[in-house]
Amino acid sequence: MADTVGGASGTGGTRSLSRSGSLKKEKKDDSFLDKITTLGRGKKKQVDEDEAKALDMEGREAIDSSGIPVPVNMLPENLHMEEGEERRLVAPESRDDPRVKEIISLLIDWINDELADQRIIVKDIQEDIFDGQVIQKLLEKFTGVKIEVPEVSQSEEGQRQKMRVVVTTANKILAQPQYQTPKWTPEWIHGKDLIAILQLLIALAIHFRAPIRFPEYVKAQLLLVQKRDGQLKTRYATEELTTSQTELGLKGERDAFDTLFDYGPDKLAHVKSSLVSFCNKHLNKINLEVTDLETQFQDGVFMVLMMGLLEGYFVPLYSFHLQVSTHQQKVQNVAFAFELMQDAGLQRPRTRPEDIANGDLKSTLRVLHSLFTKYKFV
Repeated sequence: MADTVGGASGTGGTRSLSRSGSLKKEKKDDSFLDKITTLGRGKKKQVDEDEAKALDMEGREAIDSSGIPVPVNMLPENLHMEEGEERRLVAPESRDDPRVKEIISLLIDWINDELADQRIIVKDIQEDIFDGQVIQKLLEKFTGVKIEVPEVSQSEEGQRQKMRVVVTTANKILAQPQYQTPKWTPEWIHGKDLIAILQLLIALAIHFRAPIRFPEYVKAQLLLVQKRDGQLKTRYATEELTTSQTELGLKGERDAFDTLFDYGPDKLAHVKSSLVSFCNKHLNKINLEVTDLETQFQDGVFMVLMMGLLEGYFVPLYSFHLQVSTHQQKVQNVAFAFELMQDAGLQRPRTRPEDIANGDLKSTLRVLHSLFTKYKFV
């Protein structure tokens, strides 16, 4: 397929790939070259990551150090800790916060709705999540990929190992930056850390477009307790649970596609047919064909190739994942296609790359329709 793609899309365009692998272009400005080459960006990326990590640590330290020491008599009576061990406890005022309780209730309802067909019922967000099974089942349902871990593990170490695999999988799906201080860890979640559990579940709900609205700008106070020299040292820290509602994409003006999906099945079928014809008009040039808009654009490959065909240039195969094997690669491909669209003068799609990668038909149609509007006479 690689030879077919390279030959077909490079013959009639204004760009070609030289033998040395450099990109030549006649009409396009340098922004496209900047986006698809990695020369000179390694050092800058490392500097940016180091600066981001430093800022993140500074912010957390500033928040942590600003707290007032907590009287030890406010700690749970059954708190037993080893020397050097640190625990994160939710401050009573945060545990009793109505907005935190609302978030917990929304998450429990969402999980139970999604896993009802598997007869999984969550009643307690800490006691029912810490062993990893619920998170595992959510990830498997939304990604369609089986996570190779034991269904049930009775031993502590077995549960910890399962949680490590599940959280690592979740982090890859969520594309969590490795250079940032983590909001959750396998150890925290297995230790029934309420805030870590909430932050992970909220991130998953946002990523998979859960049809729920969280209260906005909710923060929770933590009591950080550490045993040093036989004494319990305490301090406060603040963790952010939610920010703006736009995270879930549920706000904003409705557009024609919202109406189309609500009231116009016949018109929707016509629009889909027109977009399929438009896509095949161009993809047929490289012996590719679209029959299902919902699934065939999920991995981003067709979207990237479409941009090369519509703009008349060859997209180097090293600049995207031609053979997609993970959800993260799907998201990266779609994000790259969005960059090419902006480079061509289109507005950045209101859709998130994750929406396309998750197979959201309405989001896919919005993006393809914007291409149709610009390139229908090409």
